[in-house]
Amino acid sequence: MKKMTNKQKILIAIIALIIIVGTIITITVGLNFDFRLQETKKVQLYIGKDFEIKDIKDITKEVFGNEPVMIQKVEVYEDSVSIITKEITEEQKQNLLNKVNEKYGLEISADTTEIVSIPNMRGRDMIKPYILPFTIATVIILIYMVVRYRKLGIIKTILKVVIISIVSQATLLAVIAIIRIPIGRLTIPMVITVYLLTCIGLTTNFEKQLERKKEEQ
Repeated sequence: MKKMTNKQKILIAIIALIIIVGTIITITVGLNFDFRLQETKKVQLYIGKDFEIKDIKDITKEVFGNEPVMIQKVEVYEDSVSIITKEITEEQKQNLLNKVNEKYGLEISADTTEIVSIPNMRGRDMIKPYILPFTIATVIILIYMVVRYRKLGIIKTILKVVIISIVSQATLLAVIAIIRIPIGRLTIPMVITVYLLTCIGLTTNFEKQLERKKEEQ
């Protein structure tokens, strides 16, 4: 068995430390989910005429301050607006309606305007659609590598592919937890990118080992 160099030992120690710290942060603090995936509140207002998103943003800025707000035109004619933020109190709703009514000459009533709760999306729900494709891809890649690099040892090849793939993904998730990268639309592309780079790195490494083995023979 090839002896590890000091650089390899240091690298393994750093990766292990990152994974441990990331795991502790995930358990104690939790992951930083993107605003769109958090539990939020929504109100939908019928304007009934053309309006600019910028004007609604100015109003929500006055009502909700620096809280993150997502504003979208809805309905077929885009004459209604959906306003989503982390929390909407009855007082804030009334203040919002007053400003919108004043801006557009409307008479939207608080009694007919409902505050709708939007539940947060769980991490498991976000990754669920990708589990089967990832599993199929991994099995295919594993079969290819076992067949291609069987001279390096079937068990050794399988263990190396599985362990390094798990460690690379665990390191990515730990980094995401440590530096508080929001879990959202970019998370899956990041996971796929790391997965592909891991496969490329493993293939390159196996090819070099296979070439050396051929030279020795």
